[in-house]
Amino acid sequence: MKRALFPGMFDPPSLGHLDIIKRALHICDSLVIGIGENVLKNSLFSNEEKLEFMKEITKGMANVEICLFSGLVVDFAKKKMVHYLIRGLRTLSDYAYEMQMAISNRNLGNIETIFLIADQKYSHISATLIRELIFQKANLTGFVPEQIIKMVSKKQMRK
Repeated sequence: MKRALFPGMFDPPSLGHLDIIKRALHICDSLVIGIGENVLKNSLFSNEEKLEFMKEITKGMANVEICLFSGLVVDFAKKKMVHYLIRGLRTLSDYAYEMQMAISNRNLGNIETIFLIADQKYSHISATLIRELIFQKANLTGFVPEQIIKMVSKKQMRK
């Protein structure tokens, strides 16, 4: 397989995201992780923090490039010369939304989407849940990579 793009908000990145990244690297030659800016959503972390998170959890992984982007995923995919989009599916509602996006992306940018089904041990994890746990200062073990727990703890201590 060729070059793929795994786009997302990664606010913050979860164990599910990390699992999809590792699995995607087994099916593509190189992986671009695109941290998207969604003006319709309020982020808990800045783009710079999300970039730092992703660099930390992918440290030592070959053929990974991490970038910030805004605008349409298909436009970013063309710019990065990727052949496929990688998307993770946790639930049936994810499937309905992602199918609509996959068809739109194929029509807009002639790019195919590859769906990776979330591992059952991560299918309950969502960014919304993680942000609530962070807000409540709950234990994040089992939800986000260990490096993220340390980075979030440091941020909480600074506040």
